[in-house]
Amino acid sequence: MNGERPGIAQAAAAKQGAAKQGAAEPTADVVRESRQQLTRDALAIAAYALPVGLVYGLATLQAHFTLLDVVAASVVVLAGGAQFAAAGMVKAGAPWPAIVGVTLLINARHLLYSAAAAPYTIERPRKERAFMAHFLTDETFALSLAHFRRIGRFDRRGYWLAAMAIFIPWNIGSVIGYLAGGAVDTHRLGLDVAFPAAMAGLSLGMVSGRRDVAAALGAVAVAVPVGLAGGASVGLVAGAVFGPLFGLAVPASPAEESSNPETPEPSAEAGLP
Repeated sequence: MNGERPGIAQAAAAKQGAAKQGAAEPTADVVRESRQQLTRDALAIAAYALPVGLVYGLATLQAHFTLLDVVAASVVVLAGGAQFAAAGMVKAGAPWPAIVGVTLLINARHLLYSAAAAPYTIERPRKERAFMAHFLTDETFALSLAHFRRIGRFDRRGYWLAAMAIFIPWNIGSVIGYLAGGAVDTHRLGLDVAFPAAMAGLSLGMVSGRRDVAAALGAVAVAVPVGLAGGASVGLVAGAVFGPLFGLAVPASPAEESSNPETPEPSAEAGLP
């Protein structure tokens, strides 16, 4: 066995060297410009995360949560859609097994998020990836993946900028919303639609190939009739689960194939902190 290890290491080094020759390393200017774009997008996310967190705080108050429940849900759970669904079901008196089942279905989309981000994060230590996974919300995924695609590499600083853009304002907003009580009319201010509207706009910005279009159209085609028959929450879950299958069924375009990094380098070797 010991005699085989150098050969394995040399083969791995040769494979990595070939990958480096086939993919251009991002320059400092490219990384900086992409981070600036990420910062602008993150500020826009933060601007709506605060009022949406406010709405969540109001929802938890109506569900008779304690302030500790609100903070724990936003820090430990950190899954906006699932948090809203859980608060609504608690308010309706649903049994805990049903609440757990629905939240698991809603969060099943994170398996797809992880699969999409894996080519960029595969070289990171497992403990780091596990910690990053806790902060992998819809917004964090959309912002960071777009950034990784622009530079063609993983960027730790970019990921945490994306993560904190939703984590900090969401938590602040949820606490303020809970403490403010019924002083804010969410429907009159339009805050009740801020979350889905912002995510729809962000998602449209990520549609860049035939697979993305097929997944988006497939999700709508499934979600609308299922939602009309079984309710909006059921339709949302059905669209999130089955939509990506439509994308996988469509052959990738040449642009999509060239944009998928087969062997991304560790961030240190790519010149990134």
